[in-house]
Amino acid sequence: MSSDFLDGLDPEQREVAECLRGPVSVLAGAGTGKTRTLTHRIAHGVRVGAYAPERVLAVTFTRKAAGELQSRLRMLGAAGVRAQTFHGAALAQLSFFWPQLVGGAAPQVISGKVPVVSQAVESLGLRLPGETLRDIAAEIEWRKVSMLDLDSYAAKLVSARDPRPVPAGVSAEQLLDIHEKYAAVLTERRQIDFEDVLVLTTGMLETEPRAAVQVRERYRFFTVDEYQDVSPLQHAMLRVWLGDRDELCVVGDASQTIYSFAGASSSYLLRFGHEHPGAREFRLERNYRSTEPIVRVANQLMRGRPGALTLHAERGEPARDESGVAQAPRPAPVTAEWFANEHDEARAVAAAIRESIAAGVRASEIAVLYRANAQSAVIEGELQANGVSARVHGAQRFFDRAEVRQAVMLMRGQAKVSDDRPLFQVVSDVLRACGWNATPPEGGAARERWDALNAILTLLDEQPESTTMQSFSEELLERSRAHHEPTVESVTLSAVHSAKGLEWSLVHLIGMSEGLLPNSYADNDDAIDEERRLAYVAFTRARDELRISGTAGSGASTRRPSRFVAEAGVVFGGRN
Repeated sequence: MSSDFLDGLDPEQREVAECLRGPVSVLAGAGTGKTRTLTHRIAHGVRVGAYAPERVLAVTFTRKAAGELQSRLRMLGAAGVRAQTFHGAALAQLSFFWPQLVGGAAPQVISGKVPVVSQAVESLGLRLPGETLRDIAAEIEWRKVSMLDLDSYAAKLVSARDPRPVPAGVSAEQLLDIHEKYAAVLTERRQIDFEDVLVLTTGMLETEPRAAVQVRERYRFFTVDEYQDVSPLQHAMLRVWLGDRDELCVVGDASQTIYSFAGASSSYLLRFGHEHPGAREFRLERNYRSTEPIVRVANQLMRGRPGALTLHAERGEPARDESGVAQAPRPAPVTAEWFANEHDEARAVAAAIRESIAAGVRASEIAVLYRANAQSAVIEGELQANGVSARVHGAQRFFDRAEVRQAVMLMRGQAKVSDDRPLFQVVSDVLRACGWNATPPEGGAARERWDALNAILTLLDEQPESTTMQSFSEELLERSRAHHEPTVESVTLSAVHSAKGLEWSLVHLIGMSEGLLPNSYADNDDAIDEERRLAYVAFTRARDELRISGTAGSGASTRRPSRFVAEAGVVFGGRN
């Protein structure tokens, strides 16, 4: 049974899945099936009795990714395995041990730093714009995840070799005062921020042996996804969890390190064997996601960079439909187009997307990616003018929408009622009560509402035949808790940072101009390398088609084409 279970993996993936004892390092390129490999390894270990499921902790970086891991493990028969973020796991441990070791409830975790930073700034008699407050909040986060006290941070600010930039509008002395006052405000309020959760939990487990023993007894086997994004603080947390054991499997891709500005470091992935002598290293380089031309430009962009893998396209070009009739010629997989300004670019991209949808590409299989969130407004307006439904990724969580909350609540109620009708009919009737019908409205807010409710119906189609109203309502509730959203039938607009881990059939990457990508703030080699990795992530989100575009701007802001386009071997105006 276990052999059959792994038959769907390729030889390299299967090697990983069968290597059940650590330490293990998996260098996995974009589109190589790392999540599939990771979940099959865990589920295989549970099936053969190597792991007790309740003693396995799978760690990743976002609640959505953790929710997807949990869902896949559940489908593979490893429902008892916990999938959590670093912060989620640490907060659970802090909340459990604090009453025992300190007394009372653990401090409240603030939802964001900016309001506290604002109070600290005001108490020091300063007046700063919102953008500067956000920059200071980011600096506080960076200092904490880098495990620097104020003295060490102060030394970084004045370092002769590589000084840490100070946010505009404040001096280094004022910045240090704000850091100190921020901490004092939190102490007065008996509150902590997200980084403090890791700081306090790590400190508690380091100084309280009985707490450490309980955690290490509970979790014996660790898997960490996206290991290239680990910060020094998260690495310290992981070391405390492990103790003197080495039952650790890490998975990552140095070419997708795009959070260095927030303290992430690919060095832990690339030097894993030095830290864990005897570690086995595997490489996944078969790309199953993208067509060969897309893989080729992605490889070209990263050629010769530290830790870069060489991807091999495993997808063939579909030449015939199900009837066996030859298809019409497909567009070139990679194109690049240059425009005079962002309005011309947005109009052309919106028109192209409308044509793609008319040709049969689903809206949910199309994304427009950009470097900065501010770039979304123009393209969103043009898509609306073209009658194309679009949503900004991350603007509002699916399960936070009022109509979705209502539908989930009604589903839960319906699950308690005996109803012999077909499940599809029961669910569709519940959705009709929330305002859904079989005919989608033309556009605007009504279309967004319809798309959200229709996504629930689409999700039902993906469930096994044995699904009942009770199990479907529980699936919705579990997805809501884990922020594991179903597919909404609309074009996705997203900053590249937020698109990591996602994929679409057609990707329009806009704003490929110097000053946008790479960003104008990237003023040294390390920063440019980070921007290059960001472009790589954007390229590798595309499965079938990658449409690159850039703009010259106007007047004093005239821009040149992004250096990354030429580095990837792509020519503006050409069919690449």
